[in-house]
Amino acid sequence: MRWENLTGEAEHGRADAALFGADAVTTRTFDTPEFRGMTFHEVRARSILNRVPGASRMPFEWTVNPYRGCSHACVYCFARKTHSYLDLDTGLGFDSQIVVKVNAPELLRRQLASRRWQGDHVAMGTNVDCYQRAEGRYRLMPGIISALTEHANPFSILTKGTLILRDLDLLVRAAEVTDVGISVSVGFTDPALWRTVEPGTPAPERRLDVVRVLGEHGIGCGVLMAPVIPFLSDDPGQLRATVRAIAAAGATSVTPLVLHLRPGAREWFMAWLGQHHPHLVRRYERLYAEGAYAPRWYQRRITRQVHDLAREYGIGPTRASLSRRVRPAEPEPRAGSEPTQLTLI
Repeated sequence: MRWENLTGEAEHGRADAALFGADAVTTRTFDTPEFRGMTFHEVRARSILNRVPGASRMPFEWTVNPYRGCSHACVYCFARKTHSYLDLDTGLGFDSQIVVKVNAPELLRRQLASRRWQGDHVAMGTNVDCYQRAEGRYRLMPGIISALTEHANPFSILTKGTLILRDLDLLVRAAEVTDVGISVSVGFTDPALWRTVEPGTPAPERRLDVVRVLGEHGIGCGVLMAPVIPFLSDDPGQLRATVRAIAAAGATSVTPLVLHLRPGAREWFMAWLGQHHPHLVRRYERLYAEGAYAPRWYQRRITRQVHDLAREYGIGPTRASLSRRVRPAEPEPRAGSEPTQLTLI
């Protein structure tokens, strides 16, 4: 493991200086039902604003990621590979070994106040979900949102977490002084598929409740319909049911994104597929034979179907913002760097 002395409960060790500097790491476990089996590595990060590499196709240049690892436990999450940079397990370890940047709010406030900062858009939820289960205990997002509001700095959030509604008043206040974009990720509405593919997330209908409540408070919310999972959630009837539910929730837009399987996520997802849907393994090997992405013809077919359904159900046109247009990035992140692809958490 690239960290030293990370053993025992509430013990102090030294983090990898290249990642978190020389500050102490505190490792904690909590004996409560919602956190049972999970370990939290509390670190003091050196920097919280991460620049997106210039080669990326992301519609933003800066991200804030207060957590690494994610209790949502989505079997397809591309960010799994980032745990290997810490010599942590990318399977169950990614789901249960959570790195918490406990100084994120104060650090962000300091960086936003720097004369070098130009007030660029800041995207959150692009690595792992900032409203995952750990946020209920660590409460980093209120301070982060307040810091951005104080500087009238535009920002966006992508989440699967209903916990975002806890910060509704802060988001409404922020929207009064700056551009705020919110997107909720709902790839499908099939409850059986949800329970096995996204076991740590709120149910799809609860996420759509978030879309509805935000809209009622004047904050337009788009839906990232991701991932569309080949042969499991791409049937025309399934696509229709999902888009219909998204429209009924009052989403301002819907953006489909087909499952992509980068190294780290690919191995974990294929193991899951072999256990739950072994008859699909060969079909996936053929579909993803050329790399992490499904063939363009398949992606175009799904996009066309979803856009046609969106028009049928009266969902507004997709616009160029995080909450309305989200595309996967091509470059693989460097070891030790923050990834910039959108995770489908």
